[in-house]
Amino acid sequence: MIDTKKDFTAIAEDLGLFNPIVKGQVIPVRNCWHFYTSGDSVEVLYHDADEFRDGMNRILPVVVRYEVAILAFVLMDTHLHFILYGSYDACNRFVHEYLRRTSIYLSLHSAARKSLRQIVVNYQPITDDKYLKSAICYVLRNPVAAGLPYNVWDYPWSSASLYFPSADSWTSPRWTLGIDNRIVNDNELRTLIKSRVKIDSEVRVVNRIILPNQYVAASIVEKLFRSHKAYNYFLNATREVDIESRGGSISHLTVPLCEMRDNRAFLLNEMFGVSNLRSLDMGQRVELARCMKRRYNCSIKQIAKMCGLVYSEVKDIL
Repeated sequence: MIDTKKDFTAIAEDLGLFNPIVKGQVIPVRNCWHFYTSGDSVEVLYHDADEFRDGMNRILPVVVRYEVAILAFVLMDTHLHFILYGSYDACNRFVHEYLRRTSIYLSLHSAARKSLRQIVVNYQPITDDKYLKSAICYVLRNPVAAGLPYNVWDYPWSSASLYFPSADSWTSPRWTLGIDNRIVNDNELRTLIKSRVKIDSEVRVVNRIILPNQYVAASIVEKLFRSHKAYNYFLNATREVDIESRGGSISHLTVPLCEMRDNRAFLLNEMFGVSNLRSLDMGQRVELARCMKRRYNCSIKQIAKMCGLVYSEVKDIL
């Protein structure tokens, strides 16, 4: 993991943190990447809160092995996003190692052996400061865009609460006040991360979650935005089309994912008398997708994902 304090000068030069802000101009940045998985590659990455918690705790023992800095991330139930600083090779290896360990975890805990074999990992190089800010905010807004009942900074499986937190106030996140935070011993740490990877520094935990501020370069992100005002501006101004135009994955959801799964389960039983999508052939899946489109207010892209179809192949027939 890159030591952002020790290497701050090099990072600042790559991200243009020393450059003056000039209205209407963008600042070139280097060695920044948006890595994400396709939500239609797998049925589920994280089934419940325990699996999300373990997914969070897997990040630290993986990132310490690579010369990368995590600027932002979000874990969703079917996909994930990381905004990373570092060489392409190091960032790519970090993401694939994280997914490899997630696959092992699923095979041990969910009887889903090799379930991530077909997962698609995408990436985008980020070349200017405006797009870097937009990409960070797009990642952090994923839960809200998916219709989940959270504010951006409240979603527990992301880095969103780390940036510009208020201090010494009743509204302050508990971790900023040190409430419930504690340093774990080596045995407890091995239990949390389910690995014998050596972590040299002290590890702080709250509610059985390794505090993400120990592996997310939040201070670098704050210096990138430079103020609360700019950060909130980009949170509100970032449009999904800004990311989509660069090849990012977009999900225009109007029905939460968990509700869509319930709807799908109901239709599978009603239409075909089965409970498992894998029981359907391709013609039946298209029929199911058309029915979901008629009945529920959700995007064709998400319907295709729910029905195990390839969006590009069925978007014109649904």
